[in-house]
Amino acid sequence: MNRVPIPPELRIKVAETAQYRCGYCLTPEWIAGTPMEIDHLIPVSLGGQTEENNLWLACSLCNKHKANRMTAVDPITGQHMPLFNPRWQIWQEHFQWAAKGAQIIGITPIGRATVAALRLNQPSLVNARRYWIQAGWHPPLR
Repeated sequence: MNRVPIPPELRIKVAETAQYRCGYCLTPEWIAGTPMEIDHLIPVSLGGQTEENNLWLACSLCNKHKANRMTAVDPITGQHMPLFNPRWQIWQEHFQWAAKGAQIIGITPIGRATVAALRLNQPSLVNARRYWIQAGWHPPLR
């Protein structure tokens, strides 16, 4: 995969706007223990530009599963839906926390498609979130 160079000033501006947390699973960088990645909301391979309005932060797992997709299938309706856009959409309108914050539930077709495509409830993440809850670090307040 070709990496697009992102100027340091732009990277910092995007990270500050995103509050240094993943736009999809809301994991803060300090909990992840590794720097967040810059996600092109419209992938470069699909014509997306490296400009502030097309960039957001994503943890490495979410970014890996998103890859160059912009849509995914809603598991309930079977329809292709756009993936959640953390820059322009409000997380609480598409998702909610379940199991005291260990799982992310999609409450709209966009939310459900995003949860499925990005595997937001893969077992390793759910287990990690349970520990974060015990430590009082999770779920994040938006």
